[in-house]
Amino acid sequence: MAKVSPHALKGAGYVISTTSVILLAVVSWKGASQDPMLAACLFGGAATSIAGMCCRWTSYAIEKRRKHMQRDALGSV
Repeated sequence: MAKVSPHALKGAGYVISTTSVILLAVVSWKGASQDPMLAACLFGGAATSIAGMCCRWTSYAIEKRRKHMQRDALGSV
C-alpha cells in the first residue's frame, strides 16, 4: 500500500469538499434562480463555504511552514 502524506490527504479533502459545494449549488440553482433572494443565499452560502475551506487550508499551510522553520532553526543551533 502506498503511503500518502497527511498534507496531500488534507489537500485532497479540501478539493473534494469544494467540489461537493459546487455540485450542490448547481443542483439547487434551478429552484433558486426563480427568486433573487434564494439565488443570493445560494451563491453567498457556496462562496462563504469555499472561502472558509480556503482559510482553513491557508492556516494549516502557515502552521506547517512555521513548524518547518522552527525545526530548521533548532537544527542549525
